[in-house]
Amino acid sequence: MPSINLLPWRAELRQRRQKEFLIGLGAAASAGVVIALLAHFAVSTMIDAQQRRNELIKAEIAELDKQIAEILVLEEQKARMVARMEVIEKLQKSRPEVVKLFDDVVTTLPEGVYLTTLKQSQRRLEFAGVAQSSTRVSSFMRNIDGSEAMANPELKVIETSAPGAGASFTLFAQMKAADPEAEAEAGAAAKPNRRVQEARR
Repeated sequence: MPSINLLPWRAELRQRRQKEFLIGLGAAASAGVVIALLAHFAVSTMIDAQQRRNELIKAEIAELDKQIAEILVLEEQKARMVARMEVIEKLQKSRPEVVKLFDDVVTTLPEGVYLTTLKQSQRRLEFAGVAQSSTRVSSFMRNIDGSEAMANPELKVIETSAPGAGASFTLFAQMKAADPEAEAEAGAAAKPNRRVQEARR
C-alpha cells in the first residue's frame, strides 16, 4: 500500500490554530484596553461634573453667607433703631411724670427739711438731706405716703449730731406709675415699708 505523510498538514493546522489564538488574544487585549479607556474616560467625566457641581454649590453657599451677614447687619441696625425708639417713647411718657414728681417733691417737703441730693434709678428714688429734727423727717415720709407721685417711703440712715445742729438723713421712695399695669409692677418691685425707729434728738 502507498504511505501518506500527514505531517505537513498537521503542522499547517497547528500554525493556523496558533495564529487564530494569537489573533483572538490580541483582539481580547485590545478590547480590554478600549474598555479600560472608556471606563477611565467615563469616570473622569463624572468626577469633572461632580467637581463643577461642588464649585457651584460652594459659590452659592458663599453668596448665601454674604446675604446672611447682610441680614444680620440689618437686624442689628433694626434692633438699635427699635431700642432708640423705645427710649424716646419712654422719655416722652415720663416727661409729665417727672414734672409731677418735682411738683410733689416741693409740696411734700415740710418746713425745716432741706434736700442735698435726689437720685432716680428706674422707678426708685433716693433722697438725701438735712432736717432740723427727726420729727421733720417723719413728717416728710408721711407726706410721701400721701403723695400722688410717690409711695413706700423707706428710711435708710438718720444721724443726729450735736443738739441744735439738725439731723442728716437718707431715705428711699417709689415712683407711682402713670398706668395701672406699670403701677402694679412698681408695687411688686417696691420693698416693704420699715417702721421708723425713734431717732435721738
